[in-house]
Amino acid sequence: MRITYEHELQELKKELKEMARRVENAIDQTFVAFESDNRALAEEIIRGDRNINDMERAIESRCLSLILKQTPVAGDLRMVSTALKVVTDLERIGDHASDIAELILRIHGKDVYKMLDHLPVMAAKASDMLHDAIEAFIAQDDSMSDEIIKKDDEIDQLFNQTKTDVAEMLKASSDDDNIDNAIDLLMISKYLERIGDHAVNICEWTQFSRTGAVKNVRIL
Repeated sequence: MRITYEHELQELKKELKEMARRVENAIDQTFVAFESDNRALAEEIIRGDRNINDMERAIESRCLSLILKQTPVAGDLRMVSTALKVVTDLERIGDHASDIAELILRIHGKDVYKMLDHLPVMAAKASDMLHDAIEAFIAQDDSMSDEIIKKDDEIDQLFNQTKTDVAEMLKASSDDDNIDNAIDLLMISKYLERIGDHAVNICEWTQFSRTGAVKNVRIL
């Protein structure tokens, strides 16, 4: 039974990594679509969110099967139950990538992405945080999780800068399209900030998986 459990656990980790890879790719592709004004790619990202949702359900099913059939205890139970939490964060990140793609379709004008130069930087940092958070979870690496959590401050600072820049744009513009674009850019920035928050959640669930505590509060 232990050999079967270990095999199932390895398959679970593979599925989580594949789901995370698809979500990372969705984030990256949204900004490829944005910078190249590729509306077909933006629409493809939106459609691809269904596949991410399907993966979420498949992983949830594997987790529940492991709990019911293998009856894991202690650390094993924490690992599987944490995977259920992690997959929820991954699904939400996929939703945010889709939300950004929808905003891209709504934005009018050429080279709008150049209005806020730090948005691509935010996207790259958020994608990197997600990648590293999943690696830390798979490796069950607490120290790596701590370092990733600290990086969220960088995304928060960029979000605050975005708010300041958008406020200046709104003051300076009387063109309705520019005003709408500025607000949509702020929304894109907010979704990226939320992606960073979900990466932090994954890191905190990694720590729970190792210790049974979240933010120093013991749960299991």
